[in-house]
Amino acid sequence: MSRSPERILAGALALALSGGAALAEPLGLGRAALPEEIAAWDVAVLPDGTGLRPGSGDVATGEEVFAEQCAACHGEFAEGIDSWPALAGGIDSLTDPRPVKTVGSYWPHLSTVWDYVHRSMPFGGAQTLSVDITYAITAYILYSNGLVEDDFVLSHENFTEIVLPNHAGFIVDDRETTEYPLFRAEPCMSDCRGPATVTRRAVDLSVTPEDPDGRPAGTIPALTLAAAGDAAPAEAAAAPAAPAGPDPALVAAGETVFRKCAACHKVGEGAKNGTGPALNAMVGAPAGAVEGFRYSKPLLEAAGAGLVWDEASLDAFLENPKGFMKGTKMAFAGLKKPEDRAAVIAYLQSLGP
Repeated sequence: MSRSPERILAGALALALSGGAALAEPLGLGRAALPEEIAAWDVAVLPDGTGLRPGSGDVATGEEVFAEQCAACHGEFAEGIDSWPALAGGIDSLTDPRPVKTVGSYWPHLSTVWDYVHRSMPFGGAQTLSVDITYAITAYILYSNGLVEDDFVLSHENFTEIVLPNHAGFIVDDRETTEYPLFRAEPCMSDCRGPATVTRRAVDLSVTPEDPDGRPAGTIPALTLAAAGDAAPAEAAAAPAAPAGPDPALVAAGETVFRKCAACHKVGEGAKNGTGPALNAMVGAPAGAVEGFRYSKPLLEAAGAGLVWDEASLDAFLENPKGFMKGTKMAFAGLKKPEDRAAVIAYLQSLGP
């Protein structure tokens, strides 16, 4: 004899209630976590330094480890490779249409850097870096952003003294009180706006272009064509030929190679100093002359001795920056191919002030 749906439902309910009562009893499995076990998992570091482990690391050690563990994704001087993020550069770029968000330009707290490196890096080998190595890598990232000198040592003692440039660029999220109420009100569904009226003409608002010379809009002036045999003005014929610039093909190649430099050095109209100085009109200019940039002591000494960035000195510097100038802040290893150096120099020559 078949059971009614009501009896089946009643039986299922009784079974569920009995099972729930059984599960309410302690199962006698597991134990409370020990304090040292909780501490091992609690690796978070807060902006005020809470959670930092005692230790220290210097820029030089960080550079070595970064080259071995991090450069494959983030570049030799933290400029980023392909889709991997840049960690240096982008200073004053947050108002640009395509801002470069790095530790130096965007991140508000150094604790985020230390915590993320120690917790999640390197890719595929998370939590394999020691505390001291984490300090060293963080110090090198600071150096790559021009925030510390090359002899800097970061430790748990001076950690909170480091203030990142964009620390004041974040605000407390107040949308719950300022914005959410605007979207929780009853929406208007009919007669929400009054009748449309024309208040001003487009030409009064200067959004409609006018023809030059005061002609009424829409009229076409008479065209005057020079006769085929007319001679060109004398001053045009006598104009001197423009001086030959760098080879356009070499300039184009240099623009491509310069992408390795763009994370730190800006060029073009409105270029500003970043991790490195802006490089407009630098070929033939004296060293250390870019206004507003904080140069290293060795470069300022070389500038005082009369160093000029001509083609020869640029070629030597780009080949091996640290070999050319011991103590330079430039972390880039150099361009080893002569054709790459020649192309970059040609590209820099093509840039105006």
